[in-house]
Parts: sequence; C-alpha cells; structure tokens
Amino acid sequence: MKGLVYDGPKQIAYKDQPDPTLREDTDLIMRITHSTICGTDAHIIAGGVPTCVPGTILGHEATGIVEEVGASVSNLKAGDRILATCVSACGYCRFCTAGMYGQCLTGGWILGHTVNGVQAEYARIPYARNSAYKIPESLTDEQVLFLTDILATGYEVGVLRGKVSPGDTVVIVGAGPVGLSTALTAKLYSPQNIVVVERTAARRDFALKMGATHAVTEDEVHDVVNRLTDGLGADVTVEAVGFPEAFELACDLVRSGGHIANIGVHEGPATLHVEKLWAKQITLTTGIPSGLTIPQLMNSIATGALDATPMITHRMSLSEMEQGYDTFLRPGETGAVKVVLSA
Repeated sequence: MKGLVYDGPKQIAYKDQPDPTLREDTDLIMRITHSTICGTDAHIIAGGVPTCVPGTILGHEATGIVEEVGASVSNLKAGDRILATCVSACGYCRFCTAGMYGQCLTGGWILGHTVNGVQAEYARIPYARNSAYKIPESLTDEQVLFLTDILATGYEVGVLRGKVSPGDTVVIVGAGPVGLSTALTAKLYSPQNIVVVERTAARRDFALKMGATHAVTEDEVHDVVNRLTDGLGADVTVEAVGFPEAFELACDLVRSGGHIANIGVHEGPATLHVEKLWAKQITLTTGIPSGLTIPQLMNSIATGALDATPMITHRMSLSEMEQGYDTFLRPGETGAVKVVLSA
C-alpha cells in the first residue's frame, strides 16, 4: 500500500509501505475511503512534536470500510462503513473509566503520532471497540468525516469545557478548522454573540458563514467585546491557535467568573498572567477530545442541525496527498480550510 510518511522536519512523502496487520485482538484493519489533513499534522512536519519519530505514517482523521477485525471486536464486522476517531481508548484504564479517552494510558492520541496513522490506503485501528463508529446509511462519509477530530474537539474541548450557555458572548481566537468547528457547534447552545478573532480577511468572511456573529481582528476585538458586554468581558473565550499571543488574548478578554478553554496545540510556553487573573475567579481548561460525543453530534448532523461540509475547500485523491499538504500549508494563498482526500 501507499502512505504519507513523515521522514523528519519538513520532509514528507507518499510512498510504498507494508500493509498493516492485526497485532492485537482489539485491532481492526480499515480500507481508507476519505482522509483529511489537520493542523496538528502541520505541527509534526515543522518538528514541533518530537514524540512523532521519522518513518511514521501521518493522519488521525479518516472514514473507511472494515477489512478485518480482531477476535475481541464484536461491535463491528468486515464490510461496515466506519469513522475512526483521533483518539484510541482501551476502555479500562484509570482515565478511560473516567471518560477521559484522550488520556488513555496505552492509547490517547497515538494514530499518526506514535503509531502509523490513516493518511494511507489502509490502516490498523487499535482498541477498535471504543475508537471507531459505524456510519449510518443515511449519511455520507463527507458529512461525518470531521467528527473524527475537529468537530469533536471544538465541541468537547471548546464548547462543553468552556460551559457555553444560552445568551453568552463567546470569543474564539482563531478561524482555522478547529476554531470554525467551535463556532459551528457553539450555535447548538444558542449564545447571543459568537465573536471570532482572525488576522486573515478571507478566514473572517468564512467564520461569518459558519455561524459567527462578528469576525474581527486583534486590534478591533477589545472594543467589540466591551460594546457587546457593557465592558464586562466575554463569558467564554476559546484559544484555537496555539501561539502565546493568542492564549494571552483569550485570557485578557474573559470576564470575571468566566471560562477560558484552550484548544490550540502549543509548541512552546505561553505566559499566564496570574497578576491579572488571580482575583477574577476564572476557570481555565485544556485538553484533547474523548470522542464520546460523536453519536450525539452525528444525530445533529442527521437532523440537519449541524453541517460542517462547507469547510471542505479542496477535494483530491489519496494519490495527491503531497499536493494536498502543499495546499493546506499555504492557506493564505490557496484559501484552504480543509482538504479532503478520497480513494
């Protein structure tokens, strides 16, 4: 088979690799029908994730067809159409039993990180009972593809941990795919205002199409939030970029008693201004998704309440994987939000 291999910082190639095989009774093998590229993959390519070693097939977002299942996988069978989640969960460890699949002691975010991922023609999915979901016949692969990561991340790590409530003013720093997913899923909780902060004009326009009520620059956001909240600050701020200045802006915009939800993947330290926040009674959360809300979000897609397909700006074949990365990594020139690669 072929797979997109990380060969070291700024070195990737779509090339021949050994076909995956079952290693544990809890594994399954899937034939990839659709995959996509994530900002986290960009962090890996830049050398910002040293735990991903050269020779690893990248990718943690895919749908496909089950080819083979291990003896312990009783909820799925060959021929089933599935989505594989970005986190793998044993189901038994201290964190899995608490519903924190992203912190699984032997799983978590391993696909395309510490084990071969899904930007390939075939992939091995560990802990398949808890890490893959059957796709209803009524839904297409493209409709559910982003449940594998960005929709679940925006919803679980941004909206739910941020405690978004009806009537809130929510500020999302960053209009990349995760920031847009946060805006999209925040609408399910009827906030009064969804303010997206983004430097790029095209991304600001895109944010308005995806549910933001306001899309502004860093220079404008303080005035806008003060006007919307009578100077109190946002009820919820979500950092969806992964850079220190974005995190500090999210902290600066939150009201007393508000919530700051950090989603961005940070390669280096960011300053937490406790001298400003210590008396404000804020709540700060971080983390990665569990994927446990995927059935709930899938139902919202089925009813028409949630549609993330407008984020697909480019469609290519799996064989065009390297071109897909080039397009995704130059969003200012290409307009890319999500590049979908299909068999």
